[in-house]
Amino acid sequence: MRIIITIISFFLATAAFAQQYQLQPGDVLTVEVLEDESLNRRVSVLPDGNISFPFAGTLQAEGRTVSQLQNALTSALGPTFATQPTVFVALDSISQPSVPRANKREVTVYFIGEVRAPGRQILPSGTTLLQALASAGGFTEFAATKRIQLRRAGSGGQEKVYTFDYRSASRGAATTGSTVLREGDVILIPERRLFE
Repeated sequence: MRIIITIISFFLATAAFAQQYQLQPGDVLTVEVLEDESLNRRVSVLPDGNISFPFAGTLQAEGRTVSQLQNALTSALGPTFATQPTVFVALDSISQPSVPRANKREVTVYFIGEVRAPGRQILPSGTTLLQALASAGGFTEFAATKRIQLRRAGSGGQEKVYTFDYRSASRGAATTGSTVLREGDVILIPERRLFE
């Protein structure tokens, strides 16, 4: 008896979650149209937050609940049918971001010093320090790769400086090369000293 009650509770909680859940890019939905089975399909919420559906075109999905999207899809398909179509939308799977979601999908970072492409770069969220250095074209022959600095604005407007040794990273040592960059980070690659 307890198992049955637990199963029922699970399904009720899942249904409540699905009703309140706001769709995100990467979510997968199942759409069924009773009046035309050829329209039944699985659709993904695209990175721009929209879905594309035959005869309905492009519809905003991000930020809507499943029932709100179902109503929007029913309205969009309405002119295609003689009577209002019966549309069912179900949440098939939710996106599994590899990094914590942020409001922005990109970060702006700045490179100063001995890299081949200094200046401002717009990188995807989740980019690590090593990946960013690679996207800047690598180092010049004068780069002090043992003294790379990651400068980050801290709380109260104070700047924090983290030092990174690229040579240790290339030998597999534990370093901060996997540090995920944030908006406004500055990466400084100083010039090598005479006997460095």
